[in-house]
Amino acid sequence: MPIALAMDENNTLLDSGAVQRALTRIAHEIAERNPDAIRVGLIGIQRGGIHLAKRLASILSGIWGEPVPFGVIDVSMHRDDIAQRGVVTVQPTEVPFDVEGKNIILVDDVLFNGRTVRAALDATHHLGRPQCIQLAVLIDRGHRELPIKPDFVGKNIPTALNERIQVSLTEAGGDDTVSLLPLKPE
Repeated sequence: MPIALAMDENNTLLDSGAVQRALTRIAHEIAERNPDAIRVGLIGIQRGGIHLAKRLASILSGIWGEPVPFGVIDVSMHRDDIAQRGVVTVQPTEVPFDVEGKNIILVDDVLFNGRTVRAALDATHHLGRPQCIQLAVLIDRGHRELPIKPDFVGKNIPTALNERIQVSLTEAGGDDTVSLLPLKPE
């Protein structure tokens, strides 16, 4: 069933049902591309990818019938724009499994210019040498500045540079929606 891309008066692009369908589809695509469940580990990128990675791990556990290792990684100190960001608040990195030789699925909410993913690749390699790293994102909004392409995408939503995508999830006090909003003035 295709995900409807219709905005309501609140600029909502995806509602709760559409978010859940997208995550279920991504999980099935991950399972199809990675048939050896024991070799897979999910890592959510702080902040936006944490809850999505945990949900994907749960769905994949149901598909494979066994638990899927899940961790979180902070990329703050690996970013190439750290000087422009000012004071950096570092969040915990907790990867309670060995990444060596595993198929690692990095998970994030929105893929934009690719700089966060580049930093996540660097941070992941500090943990060991995976067999491969794949990327799953709920939303790909375009505007790449680096040659990064996701392996699994919930929805492609082309945006203008003066717009932003807001992903709201129940785990963070939201209501499982994806909205398109004007860029906040600085």
